Amino acid sequence: MSGIDVRGLRVVIGDRVVVDDVSLRVAPGECLAIVGESGAGKSMIAHALLGLAPQGATVTAERLSVDGLELRDADESAWRAVRGARVALVSQDALVSLDPFRRIGREIEEPLEIHTREAAPERRRRAQAALESVAMPDAARRMGAHPHELSGGLRQRALIASALVTDPPLIIADEPTTALDATVQRRILRLLRGIVDAGTGLLVITHDLAAAAQLADRIAVVQEGAIVELGPAAQLLVQPQHAHTRELVDAWRVRPASRPVRADAPVLVAEGLAKDFAGSGRVVDDVSLTLHRGATLGVAGESGSGKTTLARLLMGIETPDAGTVRLGDMPWNPAREAARRPARRRIQLVHQNPRAAFDPRWSIGRSIAEALGAGGVPRRDRAAAVARALEHVELDAALAHRRPGQLSGGQRQRAAIARALAAGPEMLILDEPVSALDASVQFTILALLERLQRETGVAMLLISHDLRVLAAVADEVLVMRHGRVVEGGATARVFAEPRHPFTRALLDAASLDADAPGPG
Repeated sequence: MSGIDVRGLRVVIGDRVVVDDVSLRVAPGECLAIVGESGAGKSMIAHALLGLAPQGATVTAERLSVDGLELRDADESAWRAVRGARVALVSQDALVSLDPFRRIGREIEEPLEIHTREAAPERRRRAQAALESVAMPDAARRMGAHPHELSGGLRQRALIASALVTDPPLIIADEPTTALDATVQRRILRLLRGIVDAGTGLLVITHDLAAAAQLADRIAVVQEGAIVELGPAAQLLVQPQHAHTRELVDAWRVRPASRPVRADAPVLVAEGLAKDFAGSGRVVDDVSLTLHRGATLGVAGESGSGKTTLARLLMGIETPDAGTVRLGDMPWNPAREAARRPARRRIQLVHQNPRAAFDPRWSIGRSIAEALGAGGVPRRDRAAAVARALEHVELDAALAHRRPGQLSGGQRQRAAIARALAAGPEMLILDEPVSALDASVQFTILALLERLQRETGVAMLLISHDLRVLAAVADEVLVMRHGRVVEGGATARVFAEPRHPFTRALLDAASLDADAPGPG
């Protein structure tokens, strides 16, 4: 059959079975989503279907057919003829997948150079047409742009255009909307659904059940390399049969809980903050907020809404053009850094990408020990304190000797939280701390943060494009658009009775209230 037809797929690396007896089909004009936790084997299935299993892996199958070609015994030359022409890949991270030194137009033309004999003018015409087909604004001009000059959503469109340019009958998309905000994510999902409705087969790999609900006709749930449940999207998400599927669905269907308003003394107060950047104009405009001990304030908004710039103003990394920040009873921003430095330990930042935040040459223990030193822990006591810090975030103390690249995503984020808490802060600023983690790991980390907050009283400002995350942990929420706060208040009230049209649009895009998921 045309499409993908796989029976009994098995991938073994060393003595470990990473994909076990997987059978699936994707017909033209159909989307199948493979969902599961990190490490479940989702991406390994996709790589095997593209002939890209890692070196040393043994791939076997009773049938491995792509667009009617049996590829069980294909060599690399045969796979190169298939990849790009018959089946194309849309990767997770467009910024990494796109060559930073090459213009977008040349990137999209490359598959045509490999798989056709068309002249350069025709290749360029088709590349621009592919960009236009994915609704790239001002496609002719974007052809000459480099990846870093595009937003995350536009980069992802360019990557999809690169996959579409040869008109392949099949596309495999590996986490195509990870780390995109809700509205951009929804636009990309609608774009992919339109491609499916036009007759292309799509196999999408995702840890995001909300994305699968909006895009897929059928969903396959993978656990430990095996498919444990497969069925129509609407049925599987409403009436999951397998225990693991029920766990994933429960994590997805988080609703905001009502929390009492905090009356503790303010840890941080910001009044009238504004910040201008040359070429971008005013990116934060008259923002005020108060954060109390033991409370969590969530900040929501699209990419470019000013969330991260606000965090940098609160940290004292950027100086405001107007307004002030007070940390407890001391002026914090604007202020001289020499005056702030002794109090730096009182406010700590947890980055979106802990792999980038850690020095890859240092062990996790050394990074945490450095923070302990800033918190005043004597050198002789730091080894024991590192072990306690790791155990506090539910990590084995033996991991102290590992480097960041040797930990899973969830472990790295726990280690980043341990390092931030090691200095004994009064406040944590968390910038998209769980955006790249699958749903069950996300809520394990969020539950950990809630426990640590109860035990230490630390205040938290949590920035997230994922409204489910804010629903789970935030006492209050601010919604930002174009640098301004358009709505704020108790999380349960804002989510149940949004007053601003933009807040309603965000909630709709996040599908928090979806009772009948499915494409269309």
